[in-house]
Amino acid sequence: MEELTDHELQIYRGKDFPLAPGITIHQPTLDEICDYGERAYWSMIYTLTSTGADLKFQLYDMGIDYTKINDFTLFYSLLAPPLDQSKTSIITGDLDFSNFQLMQKKGSEEIVMYDLEQDILIDEPTYLKFAEVLRSMHGLKRNSQLPANEATKQILIEDAREEYEQEKGKPYVSQLRNLVSAMTNSQGFKYDHAQVWNMKINAFLDSVKRISKIRNADLLLQSGYSGFGINLKEIPETQLNWMGDLD
Repeated sequence: MEELTDHELQIYRGKDFPLAPGITIHQPTLDEICDYGERAYWSMIYTLTSTGADLKFQLYDMGIDYTKINDFTLFYSLLAPPLDQSKTSIITGDLDFSNFQLMQKKGSEEIVMYDLEQDILIDEPTYLKFAEVLRSMHGLKRNSQLPANEATKQILIEDAREEYEQEKGKPYVSQLRNLVSAMTNSQGFKYDHAQVWNMKINAFLDSVKRISKIRNADLLLQSGYSGFGINLKEIPETQLNWMGDLD
């Protein structure tokens, strides 16, 4: 699979991302996400990018070992079928995951998803790249958590169940509202309240992290050069270089 780092600038630019024949990823603006519904949007993104480790107790209750199911199998068997075009059109346009059927390649044991009507095929490398583009677009990391042993696995499963039960009754709290408010009132952010809604989600989330990194570096440097603060030699270069990679 082509290294995703080759596409970081393309994702940051925000234009539609041609993934494979018949599959294009549209990167929405904050305005589009707000109109779609923020809660439904994040739920859909998390569903499209989930791994077994994200669904520990749900898979356990279905008799599936979350440490043994790979990402593509999880996607085509459980996650994709309920996602019709109305749920995903904001990022994949006319693509309808509910129309795909499972097929086996001739002379191979490889399983693929195929939309006969649109002549669109999704194999494992295509899906893995799709999921990584979405993660990169939204500042997400793949959940690769694996237990050291069976006892730890059972503890993690029950911890996940308990956390789910604690959170499910709570009202939804917007992830973007406070970020938009903070950024439009921050020195160094170049967009006002009217303009920010036209920003693509990746550029906006990048700005949140970049301005925070710049401010942190400035504070460290001011303290270090004041003569009464920290020793800059003890600070990692990554914290002082505000033009470097974001965590």
